[in-house]
Amino acid sequence: MAKNIFVKCAVVAFVFMTVACGGLHFNQLSPEAKEIHPKRVAIFPLQVWNHKEADSRVVVEKIVADALVERKWFENVMDAESLKQKVQESEELSKLKEEYLAKLQMLNFSDPELIRKIGDLIQVDSFLLLSVDEWKYYTQGDEKMAEVGLSMAMYDIATGKVIWKANHSIVEDYMLLKPELSKVARKVAHKMVKYMPH
Repeated sequence: MAKNIFVKCAVVAFVFMTVACGGLHFNQLSPEAKEIHPKRVAIFPLQVWNHKEADSRVVVEKIVADALVERKWFENVMDAESLKQKVQESEELSKLKEEYLAKLQMLNFSDPELIRKIGDLIQVDSFLLLSVDEWKYYTQGDEKMAEVGLSMAMYDIATGKVIWKANHSIVEDYMLLKPELSKVARKVAHKMVKYMPH
C-alpha cells in the first residue's frame, strides 16, 4: 500500500516538473490580447546593457528579429537597426521616441497618444521592448555554466497597452568548450516567440 502511494506521488511530481519545464518562467497575456492580432511589429533598440561580456546588444536584437521573421506570423518585422535609422532621419520621431520611453521608464506609463503617433510614422501596429536579464558565464560548485535570460513586452499601438509580457532564461552547463552566449540567446528567443500574440 505504502509503495503504491509512493509510486503515485512520484508520477504526479514528475508530471508537474515536466509541465513546469515546458513553459516560460513568466508569461502573461492581457485579456484584450485575444482580440488583438498585430501584423506589423517594430523592435525597440535595447536601452541598457549591464553585463560583463562584450556589448552584444545588436546581436540580441537581430536574434529576436530573426526569430519573429522565421515564425511567419507578421507581415512586417522592423528590426531595431531599421528603427534606429528612421529615428536618425526624423527629428519628430526622435523626440516622440525619447518622450515615450522617458514616461515608460520613469512613470511606468505607456502614453497612448505618443505610441499612436510613433506607430503612424513608422507604420506598425505593435512594439516589442526587450531587455537582457542574464548574459554570463559562471561556476556553481564544480560545474561551469552559461546563462542567457531575456524579457519581452509587446505593446499595442491602438491602445498603448501591454498585451503580452514574458521572461525566460536558459542555463547550459559545459566542461571545456564554452557555449556561445548568442547561441543560447537564440534558443531563449525562439522559445519565447512561440507564446507571443499574433
